[in-house]
Amino acid sequence: MFRINLYLSLLLFSPAILLAQHKISGKVTDNRKRPLSGVNVYIKGAYDGATSKADGSFSFTTAEAGERILAATLSGYQPMEIKITTENGEQLSIVLKSAANALRVVTISAGSFEASDDKKGTVLKPLDIVTTAGAGADIVNAIKTLPGAQQTNDREGLFVRGGTGYETQTLIDGMLVRNPFSSSLPDMPGRGRFSPFLFKGTTFSSGGYSAQYGQALSSALVLESTDLPQRSSSSVGLSVIGASAGVENLSRDKKSSWGVEGDYTNLAPYFQVVKPKQTPELGPEIIGTSLNFRRKTSATGLLKFYGYGNWSKIGFSSPSIEYPGDRESYQVRNGNIYTNMTWRESLGKDWRIYVGVSFSNNRDNIVTDTLGKGQTPADIRLRSSLSQSRVMLTRNIGQFSAVRFGGEYQYATELFTVNQRPFNYADNYTAAFAEGDIYFTPSFVGRVGGRAEYSSVLARMNVAPRVSLAYKVDNYSQFSVAYGDYYQKPEPQYIRFDHGLGYMKATHYIASYQRVASDYTFRTEVFYKQYADLVKTAPYYSNNGKGYAKGIELFWRDRKSIKNVDYWISYSWLDTKRDYLNYPREVQPDFAATHTASLVYKHFFPKLSTNLGLTYTFATGRPYYNPNLPADKFMSERTMDYHALGVSASYLTTIRKAFTIFVLSVSNAPGNKQVFGYRYSSDGLRRGEITPSVPRFIFLGMFMNFGIDRRQDVINNL
Repeated sequence: MFRINLYLSLLLFSPAILLAQHKISGKVTDNRKRPLSGVNVYIKGAYDGATSKADGSFSFTTAEAGERILAATLSGYQPMEIKITTENGEQLSIVLKSAANALRVVTISAGSFEASDDKKGTVLKPLDIVTTAGAGADIVNAIKTLPGAQQTNDREGLFVRGGTGYETQTLIDGMLVRNPFSSSLPDMPGRGRFSPFLFKGTTFSSGGYSAQYGQALSSALVLESTDLPQRSSSSVGLSVIGASAGVENLSRDKKSSWGVEGDYTNLAPYFQVVKPKQTPELGPEIIGTSLNFRRKTSATGLLKFYGYGNWSKIGFSSPSIEYPGDRESYQVRNGNIYTNMTWRESLGKDWRIYVGVSFSNNRDNIVTDTLGKGQTPADIRLRSSLSQSRVMLTRNIGQFSAVRFGGEYQYATELFTVNQRPFNYADNYTAAFAEGDIYFTPSFVGRVGGRAEYSSVLARMNVAPRVSLAYKVDNYSQFSVAYGDYYQKPEPQYIRFDHGLGYMKATHYIASYQRVASDYTFRTEVFYKQYADLVKTAPYYSNNGKGYAKGIELFWRDRKSIKNVDYWISYSWLDTKRDYLNYPREVQPDFAATHTASLVYKHFFPKLSTNLGLTYTFATGRPYYNPNLPADKFMSERTMDYHALGVSASYLTTIRKAFTIFVLSVSNAPGNKQVFGYRYSSDGLRRGEITPSVPRFIFLGMFMNFGIDRRQDVINNL
């Protein structure tokens, strides 16, 4: 939950200090001799570079000597590299050619936000994820600043468009991640397990996603891991809560690499100074390690392996609402392992193949106790494992169109015991899918596909059709629509007690408009989602639940209007009701807010080599259950509105040729009171507020990096 793995990511908050002796300057134009602004001009393999101004001019200094490769990149143009001699001091003239296909060709975008360095639909880059104040370099926390995501900071998961956290699935290189969050305690969210800079691309699909993926009613978070690194590197980090270190080694022939990382987090000393609401009894302490391997198997083939291990212990006690004067204790010891291996290769004649396998295992030992009552503690043991394999073939048709088809198999086990009483099951899940991206013209594309799935524990099959259309108005703007059926197995805690349950279902309808240019992004989307066959637990287990979600979303990002400033604004209006679990009728669920908004502001101070970041988030009050009200008032009361302001500042310097960054970040800096809901005693006479463990979290760290070149990442982010 508290893992802060920033030694790669926070290292990038500020550009490198210019230590130069040689001046590199010139002008960038297009092939019609028109000046180009915002072009990233840099020396490959070094930290030195600049961004071209409105008149196309650029200038920077470098300590690099002799012949070097100067690179220039700009979205919508073909990247260019030229050989220069740094001592010459000549005025360089760089001409970039338009990447006609990238500008002309429409892309499927309904319900999807891209976060990558090289995709046309990019809204956020990986660096944005770690430079967003208040996000703490957590992918999910950064995604929460985008429209569609809810500010549910009292429970685990990413809640999207009226869906629960379980309805969002995380995939790495096409393979499902069974436990993407660290184990959490009641009313305390778990933190994502993965560093953002393990990935070169992140797709947040809030609906209407591809038939390649299944078992997610609401949303898919698709992560694409990095390929071979550019050079070997190492890093060390120290902070108020722990330490981290990592090594990335690139082979001499640059055809393979391996990397290992490790981190240790201990919040016990921090909580001695900053007292949490609950009393720490165990930890919080986390040990994490990861290993990756990359190997080029041919000119077009790449084999990737990624493995991760995490071991944690955390426990708190708090005053008992049920038994005044006593305390309730909750302790968790967790062990989690995840491995993933994929291979991609071109088969020639426009065919490509993808093969993936993965294995994960998660273990939770939970002990709950009411201290002072002399009761036997509840001993809860959970063991879950997932083995999966996946194959996909892709065939290019003409210049733009493609068809893809494939299948996957998963074997999952769920072992659950309460005081040694078992509730176990296993499931064999198979799926097949087919999908085509058909370009009727470069400006009009349709994606048509379907997915069929079978689950042995449910003994049921489903077939899910999906259709998307997109039309490009000009080089920057397009309209998109999407429709699709999505199925998902009920949560394990319900299947354990009733194997007769069936799939839950959601049908998505989405329409969107977006305009994406190099300096700004505008996007608006409307959606309607119909739920059917949701799980009901009262008066008995069944699939008699139902619901709906509809809304409007807006997103605006501007990198140009204010000098050295990058900001974005998002807003969501959500109308959702559902009748599920023990709800007596359709009502707004306790995790959904009607209005949600975020403002992210980043200001770079070049002369100080410092970045300042601010993130403000707002959400209207959420419903909560008050047992003292009559049945017709179920979920009628609302919590207070949610306000949070995150602040971050970073300063970069060098210590013996190691680029070093000092980072200070504060979540909820003003200390605003935040109430997510209430817990009531069984007689309804007493209640307790569900609030954050601490009103604000202060992080201070120093991170040193040896050898890796992140200059270009920094320039791209400005």
